[in-house]
Amino acid sequence: MTTLEDKILGVKKHYYCSSSESDGEDSDGHSSKGKISKWGGVSKNTGPKGVIRDWQRYKQLETEKRQEEALERIELAKKLCLTCTSDTELLSDEFLNEFRKKRMEEMLVSRSLPTFGEVYFLANGNDFLDAIDNENKSVTIIVHIYDNNLAACKIMNSCLDTLCKQYSNVKFCKIIGSSAGMSHRFNVDGVPALLVYKEGQIIGNFVRVTDELGDEFYEGDVENFLVEHGILLDRFCVPDIIKQNQPDDDNGEGSDWSIE
Repeated sequence: MTTLEDKILGVKKHYYCSSSESDGEDSDGHSSKGKISKWGGVSKNTGPKGVIRDWQRYKQLETEKRQEEALERIELAKKLCLTCTSDTELLSDEFLNEFRKKRMEEMLVSRSLPTFGEVYFLANGNDFLDAIDNENKSVTIIVHIYDNNLAACKIMNSCLDTLCKQYSNVKFCKIIGSSAGMSHRFNVDGVPALLVYKEGQIIGNFVRVTDELGDEFYEGDVENFLVEHGILLDRFCVPDIIKQNQPDDDNGEGSDWSIE
């Protein structure tokens, strides 16, 4: 049975089938025989001149067919030149408009979200579950599973300390792998890991993020990584109308779009 840890690490069960299931043999062990057609008793021989005429006719038809196909290709190319570009642009515009609409809705919703502005330490598995299950369903929760002895994990914690203030509507948490019940194998192969939850469901699972970020990285690298994967909204691309309508906080850090 696949465990939660296996799912996080991406381990898959392997199944095998017997070669006898795909060797093409019948269940009784006998292969099917091809049917032999019976000669109908009719044959026709062509003389040398007839063979030459047939060959010439064949070559003529072959040439005509090639010319026809070439003309068809030219006509098709003309049609594509006239229509393909506009169709592609239309689809692209529709996609971009839908994407912008979705992002605007997310930005407007996040204005009413609670603010955090810190990284919450989770002491054990119960804290882990409470942080996810008892939170506002519209809040994005990013959990860093780490090992205190790994330099990359310390760097990640430092980066999240900065990002949590820039994206204060996002709930950042951290938990030591062993405290979450993870095995030594996960602590070796899986950290630093970022798990992302929303509405009680996991929406992002990034195990050993150093495979993409490298062993040395900065908060900007982590921010770009999360933006590129659709976890964070790019705070530098927020429309002016949204920023102008934001309520002011005493410390200026009440929004996940504040630009420092």
